[in-house]
Amino acid sequence: MEYNFREIEKKWQKRWVENKTYQVTEDETKQKYYVLNMFPYPSGAGLHVGHPLGYIASDIYARYKRLQGFNVLNPMGYDAYGLPAEQYAIQTGQHPAITTVNNINRYREQLDKIGFSFDWNREIRTCDPEYYHWTQWAFQKMFNSYYCNDEKQARPIEELTEAFAKYGNEGLNAACSEELRFTADEWNAMSEKEQQEVLMNYRIAYLGETMVNWCPQLGTVLANDEVVDGVSERGGFPVVQKKMRQWCLRVSAYAQRLLDGLDTIDWTESLKETQKNWIGRSEGAEIQFKVKDSDLEFTIFTTRADTMFGVTFMVLAPESELVAQVTTPEQKDDVDAYLERTKKRTERERISDRSVTGVFSGSYAVNPFTGEAVPIWISDYVLAGYGTGAIMAVPAHDSRDYAFAKHFGLPIVPLVEGCDVSEESFDAKEGIVCNSPIINEELRMKNEESGCDVEANGNSSLNLNGLTIKEAIATTKKYVKEHNLGRVKVNFRLRDAIFSRQRYWGEPFPVYYKDGMPYMIDESCLPLELPEVAKFLPTETGEPPLGHATKWAWDTANKCVVDNNKIDNIIVFPLELNTMPGFAGSSAYYLRYMDPRNHTALVDKKVDEYWRNVDLYVGGTEHATGHLIYSRFWNKFLYDLGISAVEEPFQKLVNQGMIQGRSNFVYRIKDTNTFVSLNLKDQYDTTPLHVDVNIVSNDVLDTEAFKAWRPEYETAEFILEDGKYICGWAVEKMSKSMFNVVNPDMIVEKYGADTLRMYEMFLGPVEQSKPWDTNGIDGVHRFIKKFWSLFYDRNDNYLVTDEPANKEELKSLHKLIKKVTGDIEQFSYNTSISAFMICVNELFAMKCSKKEILNRLTVTLAPFAPHVCEELWETLGNTGSVCDAQWPAYNEEYLVENTVNYTISFNGKARFNMEFPADAASDAIQETVLADERSIKWIDGKNIVKVIVVPKKIVNIVIK
Repeated sequence: MEYNFREIEKKWQKRWVENKTYQVTEDETKQKYYVLNMFPYPSGAGLHVGHPLGYIASDIYARYKRLQGFNVLNPMGYDAYGLPAEQYAIQTGQHPAITTVNNINRYREQLDKIGFSFDWNREIRTCDPEYYHWTQWAFQKMFNSYYCNDEKQARPIEELTEAFAKYGNEGLNAACSEELRFTADEWNAMSEKEQQEVLMNYRIAYLGETMVNWCPQLGTVLANDEVVDGVSERGGFPVVQKKMRQWCLRVSAYAQRLLDGLDTIDWTESLKETQKNWIGRSEGAEIQFKVKDSDLEFTIFTTRADTMFGVTFMVLAPESELVAQVTTPEQKDDVDAYLERTKKRTERERISDRSVTGVFSGSYAVNPFTGEAVPIWISDYVLAGYGTGAIMAVPAHDSRDYAFAKHFGLPIVPLVEGCDVSEESFDAKEGIVCNSPIINEELRMKNEESGCDVEANGNSSLNLNGLTIKEAIATTKKYVKEHNLGRVKVNFRLRDAIFSRQRYWGEPFPVYYKDGMPYMIDESCLPLELPEVAKFLPTETGEPPLGHATKWAWDTANKCVVDNNKIDNIIVFPLELNTMPGFAGSSAYYLRYMDPRNHTALVDKKVDEYWRNVDLYVGGTEHATGHLIYSRFWNKFLYDLGISAVEEPFQKLVNQGMIQGRSNFVYRIKDTNTFVSLNLKDQYDTTPLHVDVNIVSNDVLDTEAFKAWRPEYETAEFILEDGKYICGWAVEKMSKSMFNVVNPDMIVEKYGADTLRMYEMFLGPVEQSKPWDTNGIDGVHRFIKKFWSLFYDRNDNYLVTDEPANKEELKSLHKLIKKVTGDIEQFSYNTSISAFMICVNELFAMKCSKKEILNRLTVTLAPFAPHVCEELWETLGNTGSVCDAQWPAYNEEYLVENTVNYTISFNGKARFNMEFPADAASDAIQETVLADERSIKWIDGKNIVKVIVVPKKIVNIVIK
């Protein structure tokens, strides 16, 4: 019986559906295991061979855990909202919902062909109102919550309103946008609008003024990772920095818990480090600086208050409100020009770009420690969202301050004894402090004139000279506190998440506006569904696309959406025109998979207690500072509410690498339509051109297919080598423009899904990026055919017997089981496949077709090649799916080596090998080796100095 993979794969894919093989329910008698892939966005191009890499890796593990007896949840769905579908709608007029459904159907067709063990009964789509009901619900819960720093959890906003009415906000320790102070009487005297504005300062979901990446052509705010080199990733349109009133999520309130949680999860250290740096915890002090000849004061945050004596200038972020206040008339034109230039750069670009730019404001600040006036500059290396948006610059001990000072000729004062700052800044983490303060008469006079805290000798009452760095930091913090110069504080780089997008295709906010303030529609009225609009572009007046909706107002009496012409701002109010961002729907989808058809809750409590969290999460590292931060925050909030049973959503995370394209090239002789083969091209003046890799096999071009590929090549002529046209190649990103996109459907059609699955894993370690190279796929396909040949010969005769296995056959099998079991746990699938090839070759050489061996071999291979293993499992006479077999255990007894192969060397040079019993004594080995005729030949006429026996390895005879 021939290995007909097309029939076999169709047969088993159909049977899996009919038998609901992969549908799973909670089972208290079994231990659960939850496997999840990062939510895919269904693009119009469909899958290329790089996309399934992570899905195959997780599917192998899911099947393995099921074979071990676990109740495995392995769901799949679609992150269906997104800008691409909306842009396509703008270009063509086709509704994004239609485009999205078509894309999903294409994805599903491709995924089904590869044989994944997904429970499609749990499929979710973020654009389905039944799904985004719970995204809107979570948003409302965040709006109606504040974060209590004392209890370190989210609490109902009603607690604040009750406390404010009795005590004002005295003693309140809550996360907030700005520090407020008011009494109970002041609170009670406020209007409803004024009270709502105060509460907005504390809500976890709040409206706030933020700097955003604004793309006028797209008419929307973009995330940092959607902007590249000052233009939008999609479309290449200019992007500028703009201050807008946006919905935000107070992610920063959870910064410490996000940091602490990293110690409880099994992620790579590099990914943890990325998140730690993104969260950016630092301990320091906030210190007040006065602006010279002005009543203005501003606050800076520094982790090194001990370096105050080395401050030679101040720097403000371009977005800081202080810029307008401190800019002098003489400097206004220069400052305005600089601000215009910086609008085009995202924060991420400003962080990574080390070039020096800046402009002097014209004003000076007074150092509260020394009384010195230092210039205030404006530069985009300072970010508004970190600290206070203003820094004190200590160029001697900070590389960016140093570069700035050198560029603009500003003073550099070293603060550590013996440090050399002539060429670069000095990292002042250790050493003895000096110049703190600099003692001179001129400084004493300045101190007295400015009213700085001075002693009789004219120096600051703080003297750090002679202290170690560590002592100086502690002394300075104490000094700042005692002299009311500021306060000791922990700061985080992590910003609150901007949660508004000015586009159509996204989750609507369940929000209406009364007197300019947001109110939530009743929870019982969710979901608030996306309305129809005439256009998908912003309105002529600059409103988001929902501004085109004619039925987009909220009737508070009848609790329903009504026509806009009924808005009276008494009973009927306008609804929010922004939609939620892409990460909204992907922030809690793992919980919804647990209970996707529940109409009354995000997830049933009992169901959540069973599945708890994701045991294995597989996806790319590009989500380290986006999705993986937001979803952890979202889950911690739901944990505070008692919705999620576990604080961390993803226990183990595996980042799959990228499959790169392997491009092929043809070489056209200039000014002709003649193409010369690779190894002959140096004889001609040629132009290399990308060619579709799907008409190239093992770097050999199908010349007829090439002529049919594009009209301009119809008359192409070829200069061949040995009758073939050999193409050049290079490893590049897989993209349409390079014609190196390989469609998995073509691989499945030519070789089968099992070959595709195994080959993708065989390319290299899961975590590493590697090029796609079809040249090696034949070897994997031959392996599966060889595995098949253990069951059937070329004449279709069934070979399997019930004979007991011998020791060598059992050794080969158990060696494989041990290897594969360990490899799967480490995601070393490529070495597992090598082990399968070795084992099958050994069994083939031994002519082993014994059921005792093949049963367990089939189960071991099943996670990798499920279709062929289902077929052969049935052939072996087993009932039920191979998915429900038991993972075979290996027996160490069969792995014990009875004999050992020794290398026999003379003066360190290997000459021949000899077999000895594993337990042979060294004396016996030495005696046998010396008596061997080959040894006598090598020793002939020489003296034996000594014989060295290295147990189970070598025998070295030293002769002279």
